[in-house]
Amino acid sequence: MNLAKIITHGGGAHRDDFLACCLLLSECPAPIERRDPTEDELADASIAVVDIGHRHEPKNSNFDHHQFPRDAVPTCALSLVLQQLELYEHARQFCDWLEATEHFDCCGPKETGEWIGVTPEQMRRLDSPIDPTILRLFSRQSAHLPGDPLWEIMRALGTEWAGYVRGMAGQIKFLAEHGEFWEIEQDGATFEVFAILDRNSPLGDAGAGVGFHLKALQKDQSVVALACPDNRGEGFGLRKFNDSPVMEFTRLEGESDVHFAHKRGFIAKTSAQSTERLKELLRMAYLGAGERT
Repeated sequence: MNLAKIITHGGGAHRDDFLACCLLLSECPAPIERRDPTEDELADASIAVVDIGHRHEPKNSNFDHHQFPRDAVPTCALSLVLQQLELYEHARQFCDWLEATEHFDCCGPKETGEWIGVTPEQMRRLDSPIDPTILRLFSRQSAHLPGDPLWEIMRALGTEWAGYVRGMAGQIKFLAEHGEFWEIEQDGATFEVFAILDRNSPLGDAGAGVGFHLKALQKDQSVVALACPDNRGEGFGLRKFNDSPVMEFTRLEGESDVHFAHKRGFIAKTSAQSTERLKELLRMAYLGAGERT
């Protein structure tokens, strides 16, 4: 994108218009003006109009959702900018809060709380001073220019978030290409482990994103442990997945090639390199039915 400026509505700001502007800044460091757009500006593709204007015209850089029917799938300005940047599907996969943000912006707190299954009072208990403070600061000025502290924070936030989403997409591809499912037998039972042996993760941590990957494969209920390269050393980390009660890694204490086993039993670190030894250690950590608490 090549933007001369970004226009969004004045008055109170919301998470969707704020984050949509942050994302656009990650693509093009343009000034932000908070006011109504003119017809000429709506027709100018070099001016992004966000959350105002009653038009969704990506070719003209117009990203408003208020003209959509009441019964439309909840979609906000942030959704539209993510779609334009071809990040929407990945963001929905990796950012659980996005769908709730869409609902909140389109349907309000009461209906969103009912959709999530909590009361408005319970939702308020999760509030942080960060969101409202940043949004109030954004609302107080009619323009935000390069070099202004908040503008710089917005650009950094958008750049970091877009990088996270793109990085996670690359990581999921890495896991699909290099991950292995091990079915290991012990004491007449079989348990499943997801293993990554390749150390060349694009994020520098082979275990990053495993939960998203296994959920997409509908394996998040069957896998009980992970084996991944140790990002602090040359060996491997063995750890529970989803806090599975069938694995207890304190059982590996005393093994000559295990240099760390957390006292809470959820992870152990080993210098072992061979697949067979890793599987042997996993067998040792497995709790039979009669050993589980």
